[in-house]
Order: sequence, then C-alpha cells, then structure tokens
Amino acid sequence: MKLRSYTMRYQFSTFPGEWPGLGLLLLRLAQAVSSILDVGFYPWGLANGAALVIVCAQLLTSALLALGLWTPMAGVILAVVESYRAISDGSIDGRHAALAVFGASLAMLGPGRWSIDARLFGRRRIDL
Repeated sequence: MKLRSYTMRYQFSTFPGEWPGLGLLLLRLAQAVSSILDVGFYPWGLANGAALVIVCAQLLTSALLALGLWTPMAGVILAVVESYRAISDGSIDGRHAALAVFGASLAMLGPGRWSIDARLFGRRRIDL
C-alpha cells in the first residue's frame, strides 16, 4: 500500500470564501487604508530621493493590497517598507511595526476569495 503525501496546498486554500474570506478582505482594506493615510504623516522635508521611493512603494503596494492583486508580493514589500519606517527614526514606532506585521501576515495568509488574485490564479473547475 502506497501512502500519498499531501501538501498543505491541498488541505488549505489561499482563497477561502465566506467568513474567512470576508475577514481577509477586511484585513486587506484596513491595511491599505492605514498605509495610504499614513503617507500624509511622512516627513516631506527630507532632501534625499529615498523619501519619494518609500512613499511611492507604500502607495503602490497599498493599492495592490486593496485590490487583492499580487497579494503575497505586495504584503512582503509593504512589510519591508513599514519595518524601515518603524526603525528609521532611531526609536521603534509601534504603529509602523504593527503595519509591518499585518503586511507580513497578509503575505502568508493570501488574498481571500474576494480578490483579483482569486479570479486570476484561483482553483478552476474543468468539465470535460
């Protein structure tokens, strides 16, 4: 008797529907809105171009998370940006640290059923 090894992919979907999917949608939207509103508090007085790159990356990845497009990649990038912002002032800012954790969590959990990723990369039913 041959035992089959099943990966976690077959046991858990990254595109859950119903209540878990709604929870992921709310988490994505809360992360995106918080990050977009946080851009207004960025110190624009910096003379280097790093501030512009950080703000553009934050806005782009927030928009991608809100839509649910390329969620794992957008979550990782946003986690890195927020981690940088959390430690860039010399003291750890709890708000940015929390947003970094939320971005990393979304990268690991996936986008949920109500996302563009689910439409593009979700499971398909093929009828022959």
